[in-house]
Amino acid sequence: MRLESRAGSDKRSLFERVVEFLSPGPDSRAELIETLADAEQREVIAPDSRLMLEGVIRMADMIAGDVMVAAPRMDLLDIDAPYDELLALVIETGHSRFPVYEGQRDSIIGILLAKDLLKLQRAPGLNVRTLLRPAVFVPESKNLNELLRDFRSNRNHLAIVIDEFGNTAGLITIEDVLEEIVGEIEDEFDEIQSDEGIYTLADGTQRVAGDADIAVVNHALGVELPDDAFDTIGGLVAHEHGRVPRRGETVAIGGLSFTVLLTRGGAVRWFKVAPTAREPGA
Repeated sequence: MRLESRAGSDKRSLFERVVEFLSPGPDSRAELIETLADAEQREVIAPDSRLMLEGVIRMADMIAGDVMVAAPRMDLLDIDAPYDELLALVIETGHSRFPVYEGQRDSIIGILLAKDLLKLQRAPGLNVRTLLRPAVFVPESKNLNELLRDFRSNRNHLAIVIDEFGNTAGLITIEDVLEEIVGEIEDEFDEIQSDEGIYTLADGTQRVAGDADIAVVNHALGVELPDDAFDTIGGLVAHEHGRVPRRGETVAIGGLSFTVLLTRGGAVRWFKVAPTAREPGA
């Protein structure tokens, strides 16, 4: 009985080795992604699981500069601003954390939590500087995998991204990193999306999905963007720009400016669209 058991065990082991030899595993990330797609098609994994796994794989090649909010679009607080002005910006943006600068916007001196600002109501004589928390600075080239580990180990949710010259390039949050894995994270401040991926924001501009059809955008905004070579807005903007634009970058096409609000998986998820400013005398 023991001999038969061992023989059966050896046969199974040999069979597994033969299968592995005839059907080797993926040798590259592209093949691994294809394997995941095949697993989804055969209903081995759910579609959401495949997307998350692909996000983890792609994130290994991404750096902070790929997903950061560019410096011109950062919502900052001036350390010398009056309390009412600070409170108004906190309420308007709905963020929970704010970089604070002194003098020039590039001079970040700390991070202020929105909840800490309320302490000034109970103690008006309190100095805002005493409420600041240390700012974390990371290079633009920092790998997202490493950054996520740092966020988790340091219990920090926001970092200031600096370029090779030490200047402020932007900021990145733990939510920005996680969205590369799980997709866009909606919160209570996010608008409800329309079926066509286009809707009007409070300031009169439009929020347009990167995969929105050009024909639909033309009809909704009353423009005539070319749709003979590309089907989606994201494809058209990437072509005109020469590459997929990063978060915070703006591309002007056909009298409209397309500012990237969110990227995911190497593509633009959302644009903020507004008419381009006309030059004086035009």
